Amino acid sequence: MRTGATLLPALPLACAAALLLTVQAVAAGPADGARSEAAAVRTDGRGTRLYTPDANPGAYSQALDLVRRGQVRDAAGILAMARTPHAVWFGDRTPADVEREAKRIVREADKQDTVPVLALYNVPGRDCANYSGGGASTTAEYRAWIDAVARGIGRHDALVVLEPDSLALLPADCGQDDAEGTKTAARYTEVNYAVDALEPLARTKVYLDTGHQGWHSVNSIVPRLLEGGVERATGFYTNASNYHTENDNTWYGTLISSCLAYVDKGGDSADCPDQWWPRTDARSWLDTHVDTDPALMKHFVTDSSRNGRGTWTAPAGKYTDAQEWCNPPDRGLGARPTTSTGDPLHDARLWIKIPGESDGLCLRGTEGPEDPERGAADPAAGAWFPQQALELVRFAEPPLF
Repeated sequence: MRTGATLLPALPLACAAALLLTVQAVAAGPADGARSEAAAVRTDGRGTRLYTPDANPGAYSQALDLVRRGQVRDAAGILAMARTPHAVWFGDRTPADVEREAKRIVREADKQDTVPVLALYNVPGRDCANYSGGGASTTAEYRAWIDAVARGIGRHDALVVLEPDSLALLPADCGQDDAEGTKTAARYTEVNYAVDALEPLARTKVYLDTGHQGWHSVNSIVPRLLEGGVERATGFYTNASNYHTENDNTWYGTLISSCLAYVDKGGDSADCPDQWWPRTDARSWLDTHVDTDPALMKHFVTDSSRNGRGTWTAPAGKYTDAQEWCNPPDRGLGARPTTSTGDPLHDARLWIKIPGESDGLCLRGTEGPEDPERGAADPAAGAWFPQQALELVRFAEPPLF
């Protein structure tokens, strides 16, 4: 799930200027539906605007290459995607580095009257040492890192997406724990520490990991959220770096929030409806068992960066491990980020994953080195993936233009 650092585009000024002038007419003239969607990005009824960090340099290089080949509309799409508000990811950097960078981001966002989304990704044992393995070496090292992030944010606005996969993929889930569960217990300690360091900041909201609705049931993830300290956080997030539809994501979020409210009043999470119940039955259960004011319930945010076409289904029987989550073909950008969702529990629709950046080397159970769905080796996790970026633009739903 690793995503690359955002850097200033490494293009000559003249080339960048020519590129922007070339695509200006296309990028400035979206259809009515796209224009109203863009307005939702800029502001909601309360004036909230989301921060747009510097794009991955690969986006600018790809757009320039497309212009040179006469594919101006595709170039405009790549630029529009790159210039849409998305998260800034922090991981594998020293405390001094993250403090300095967090301070720069929140101050810049404040000057623009925007709110940044910070995805923190440095927990020990991250991603079970798979494609995006890494993170801090010890709990003490992680605490120092979190303290540095907190100092960097200070009294500025920030939405914190805390440690993707940290709760959905515990050390115990991937055979990396001992019989006493030492590493899993440490994971909960680390997540709790981050909540207690960041949520009390004057203008910071912290959201905890749930994976996605195709992974853990509501009954499975709710105890993990509680163990991770969700009662002291603003809430949780779902679908980070995945492809499930907004309809499924918001339903999953509603069920989790409702179950947390039910447990808070003495109920057992095992009794809660999960995402696979018939919705009419689940709604009836919620009407009967949950009467908490939504303002007092745990809220959630969703990742709509790549879910315009929903999830990918691999050809039946083709792969021993299809890795549906890993650079699936022919996916599209999802709905644009906004804090105006019309749902009292749904705080924001965000682009948590930076669209256009690879999920990693996808072999789908084969010997490799090529991704058999693409006929070439995928870029490393977090590297720019031009083929996938162009698919996301062309198959965006709603369309970019």
